[in-house]
Amino acid sequence: MNKALVLISDAHRARCFERRAPDHALTELADFVFAQQHISTAGDASDLTGEAGKGHGRTGHAGTQFEPQTDMRSKEQNQFARQLAKYINETVLARPSDELVLIATSPMLGEIKPHLSTAAHKVLTRCVDSDLTHYTGPELKARVDRAMALPD
Repeated sequence: MNKALVLISDAHRARCFERRAPDHALTELADFVFAQQHISTAGDASDLTGEAGKGHGRTGHAGTQFEPQTDMRSKEQNQFARQLAKYINETVLARPSDELVLIATSPMLGEIKPHLSTAAHKVLTRCVDSDLTHYTGPELKARVDRAMALPD
């Protein structure tokens, strides 16, 4: 068979390719663009309604025990990573490959890997911390070839 499934990703865009021997040509299977949801946070910092605005205990002073704030960007990135992992899991089952290669920015590698299925983990041979999402054509092929040739 000798083919590889290659996912190239950053936090906003991902592309999935099939790479076949002997010429290692890349065939694009999917292109994902994650549209960020811009939520206005104006007024949130000074808005002390609800539990944050109420005093705690008999003294009525504002306490310092608040829930940790989760960054909206982190939530969106995790949602995108789950979408990519779901696609990879389904593709590994539908299009059996000899190997799976993830070439992504460091944060995305950390977000995608935990959501991969057992079948995807079995064929995962390489994770490369690199952003190749802006390359196309022969330049992309050359960079993927170099990334896959790197020693483990």
